[in-house]
Amino acid sequence: MSAAPASAASARQRRPLARLGAAASVLFIAYIGGLIWFAQTIAEVVEDTATTTDAIVVLTGGSQRVQSGLQLLTAGKAKKLFVSGVYHGTDVTAMLRTQRQSPDAVQCCIVLGHSADNTYGNALETAAWMRQEGYRSLRLVTANYHMRRALLEFERAMPEARIIPHPVFPDSVRERWWAWPGTLDLIIGEYDKYLWALIRPWLGSSKPDAEQPA
Repeated sequence: MSAAPASAASARQRRPLARLGAAASVLFIAYIGGLIWFAQTIAEVVEDTATTTDAIVVLTGGSQRVQSGLQLLTAGKAKKLFVSGVYHGTDVTAMLRTQRQSPDAVQCCIVLGHSADNTYGNALETAAWMRQEGYRSLRLVTANYHMRRALLEFERAMPEARIIPHPVFPDSVRERWWAWPGTLDLIIGEYDKYLWALIRPWLGSSKPDAEQPA
């Protein structure tokens, strides 16, 4: 007579574990689906190359970014170039020398920001500078895999500004991203950072965890 009650009690004990397992499976599937969407929608071209903006903003983290920013500035695509997240002690002359660019040509129109050490900081630093200058539009230069998170942070920091994405295309991001361990690790890491940036305001956190420059 005691077997049935014991069996029923055991079944009741297993239900929460079954629900937990089902919830974990759903979250895992959602995570993998989101990762595939994130990777497949990384920009492969610059969609708007013609529009002129008040400023060009470069997020440090790769030589292609600064080179692209300088090219855009010399092409007359903006009044000024703002480079956010520059190491302390680096000045415009030193940066231009590194890029093999003549200081006389563009030095007057370049501003360096030294206070940011992550994407959230880039957005705050740039927003403060933009408002100080009275600028309302910018062309944002960063790596293609980083652009989605950068746009999220920048649009939050300056909702009044028009932001045109201008991705650059590092060699580390390969077309068949799942087949290259380096590219796969890079994209998974960036996707995780993007998810955290997405939910951070809902968790009552105003600042991100420490991160390496993207």
